[in-house]
This record gives sequence, structure tokens and C-alpha cells, in this order.
Amino acid sequence: MIKIRNLTKKFGQLTAVDNLSLEIKKGEIFGLLGPNGAGKTTTIKMLTGVLLPTSGKIFIGPHNLEIFHVEAKRLIGYIPDEPYVYPELTGREFLYFIGHLFETRNLKEKIRKLLPIYDFEKTADSPFKNYSRGNKQKLTILAALLHEPRVLVIDEPILGLDPLSSQKTIKIFKDFAQKGGSILVSTHTLAIAEQICHRIGIIDQGRLIFDGNLRELSERLKEKGKHLEELYLKLTTNSQK
Repeated sequence: MIKIRNLTKKFGQLTAVDNLSLEIKKGEIFGLLGPNGAGKTTTIKMLTGVLLPTSGKIFIGPHNLEIFHVEAKRLIGYIPDEPYVYPELTGREFLYFIGHLFETRNLKEKIRKLLPIYDFEKTADSPFKNYSRGNKQKLTILAALLHEPRVLVIDEPILGLDPLSSQKTIKIFKDFAQKGGSILVSTHTLAIAEQICHRIGIIDQGRLIFDGNLRELSERLKEKGKHLEELYLKLTTNSQK
């Protein structure tokens, strides 16, 4: 569902993403990990059409994002690291706004089914300016699901969420993948990545230095039985020497 081919992004003399290639299949949750400044957010912004690449290609399903950008974006649900909100709108109004942007059918019924996921039936009618950081994040997640995308692109999914809401969110992502959806998630919460990701990619200084599952990472580093955090730290520390 996601194909990235030789993707590069330069800002003047700085190469933020350097010749990145990867694929994410239907039903797969792919974790994009890396230190601050490694190129993760730049990759996500190119994948969602917010930034144009300097070179390379991105395909969402059958669509070249650069050429068929509207068709490609219709397949994507985007959950950014900082919730995008309009302070004077209520949560429900925000969902209607997003639904109309995507020309979503049966919008009222879809909103009615989504709100109970986070017990939001009453909260949804309060303005965003009164929401906590966690509640803003929850509405952003629901908005990303509203038009029934086939791909989710997620930057720090559980930031600001309480433990119960975090578990509900993890279930949402697992259910999405089980139904054939594809997910690219970037997070510094490596325990979450270890819990939900079928495969991980580790990016450092703009380059993909690992692409595979936890067992393959363990074998590469000759560290069997270690958790992802320990393996990640060893790989990224070695790459910077």
C-alpha cells in the first residue's frame, strides 16, 4: 500500500532524508524509528503531501502521490504529533468539517459510531479550547478514521494519552491492520513499537540503517532475547561512531 523509492529531501546544503526506499504491505504496521533530527518527520510530511521531495517517488496504493495527489490523499488518514484543532469549533463540528473535506458518505452515522470509542458522546459538544491535550489527540485520531482510509500515517500516536486511552488506541491500530489497512507509525515510545509493529525501520542522519523485524535485528546485533529499546540504542550508537 505504501511504496517509497529513492526518496531524498534537501534543505539547502542539509540532506534531511537521503535516498530512502521501503515498502509497507496491506495489513502491516511499520514502525519508523530514529533519533531526533534523523529525518522521520520530514519523511512523514512528504508521505502525506505536506512537503515535496527533492527527488524520488511515493506511491499510495496504485497512485503516484506527486501526479495523482488527490486520489492518493483520499487513501490516507494522518495523525500528526501535534493535534490540529480550531479552538472555537466543538469536537463534533470538527469531525463534520473533516468529513465534508473528504466528501464522506453517511457522515452522521459514522460520527455516531466513532464517538463511543473514547466515550466522547458528551465531550464532543464542547469547544476545542476547553479540551485537554489528550482529548485533542483522541479527536484527531477519530478524524483520521472518519473517511475510512486504507493507510494511516502516524507521528507519536499516544502522546498525552492516559493508560486506558493508550490501550484503546493500540487496539484501534491493530484492528485497522487486521482488516487489511497499512500503518506507518513514528514514535519514541519503543515499548509501543515493540508491541504493535510487524516490522521496523531505523533511520539515522537521513539514511535507513535497518529494515526488518525484531528477530532479524537481534540476529544482526548478535543480541538474542533483548528488548527493542536495547537493540535500538546499540544500533544507533554504533552508527554514530
